[in-house]
Amino acid sequence: MTLPTSALPTEALAKRFHRNWGWLLGLGIIMVVLGLIGLGMLPALTVVTALWIGALMLVGGGAQVIDAFHEKGWGGFALHLLIAVLYIVTGVLVIANPDLASVTLTLLIAAAFLAVGIVRIVMAFQLRPAPNWGILLFSGIISALLGILIFAKWPWSGFWVLGLFVAIELLSEGVAFIALALAARKLPQPAA
Repeated sequence: MTLPTSALPTEALAKRFHRNWGWLLGLGIIMVVLGLIGLGMLPALTVVTALWIGALMLVGGGAQVIDAFHEKGWGGFALHLLIAVLYIVTGVLVIANPDLASVTLTLLIAAAFLAVGIVRIVMAFQLRPAPNWGILLFSGIISALLGILIFAKWPWSGFWVLGLFVAIELLSEGVAFIALALAARKLPQPAA
């Protein structure tokens, strides 16, 4: 298959990709290995993910406190400070009990998957005469099924779902980097 000229990378980009394809391949392999390790330790990866979310909430809350006092003159100071305190309190609660946070986040993810799946299924049937409406239907069914499966195993799914999602993301990114590296390797060597 030949790509149209407009889809080919610019000469500078092609040169850079061709020169550095090995680094990109190495990064892809590292990401795949980390994803496979993550699959082998889903409960621990879930806890680490919850702790990371808690830490991000603490930092975000702290930044909002600073911003609230920096912008003290506007009428929304009290609400801004309240939001900041809620972020900080939530971050502390998540860090204090990452297992409970994981179970709670998993419940929210299951509800979101189910809701998004139902909406996609309804949209697919509304678009039914359009070409490829079945792809949207398939996507909706998958999302809804994932939500149902997570609900069916909840609260126990809360101890591994977040870790599974992180591991799958690492694997997916690693495979994408490997594919990109192999494609970059095959790019013609641009003239010097």
